Amino acid sequence: MAEKILMNEYKALAKETWTNISLVNENIFEWNAALIVLNPDSAYYGGYFQARLTFPRNYPFEPPDFRFTRPLWHPNIYPDGRLCISILHQPGEDMMSGELAGERWSPVQRVESVLISVLSLLDDAEVSSPANVDAGVMLRKDPEAYKQKVKLDKEASKQDIPAGFEMPTHESAFKKEEKVDTFSWSDSEAEDDFGGSDSDEDMFDNDGGEITDGEAEEGEEDED
Repeated sequence: MAEKILMNEYKALAKETWTNISLVNENIFEWNAALIVLNPDSAYYGGYFQARLTFPRNYPFEPPDFRFTRPLWHPNIYPDGRLCISILHQPGEDMMSGELAGERWSPVQRVESVLISVLSLLDDAEVSSPANVDAGVMLRKDPEAYKQKVKLDKEASKQDIPAGFEMPTHESAFKKEEKVDTFSWSDSEAEDDFGGSDSDEDMFDNDGGEITDGEAEEGEEDED
């Protein structure tokens, strides 16, 4: 069952512009997944943040393992690239952490839920219980220095962009096709200028004059 669910999720996510996924050694239980931030107001905009996802054999009853292959300076990311995020924690309530079951992993969650949660976490760090204490302190006490660290991470992440891969932008990802209206008022005006439709022409004789009722009756008598 896990293979079928993961294959369906993989096919769906492969169509998204904000992530670039591939299988590791054709193994459906191990993915490369790059996160691409499309919010131009984000400090991470323009980065290509490569991660590795490993799925348990009983997925979706247990969460996947997620870690960035290039660790980021962030309060909720450990030095080895793992994350401290509720959605990746085992199902059920945790009395020690105070996390509710609804905040943690459950079989109704999907890979997309995880990736979107991670994207949200990048710009909305939880500093109350940081995985990287130093990053948490810097974010609170020296946000400008923190932004510079993020900028360095973002520039370093671009080294992982695959050759030939075209990085999406906010504009290219959300551009909508414009509907082309083929109707032109000039068409209607031209029709008026040249006497209208063929049905209008039937109302006139060869000399351009209007056919009267009398002329129509005379025509009928001649035929008799």
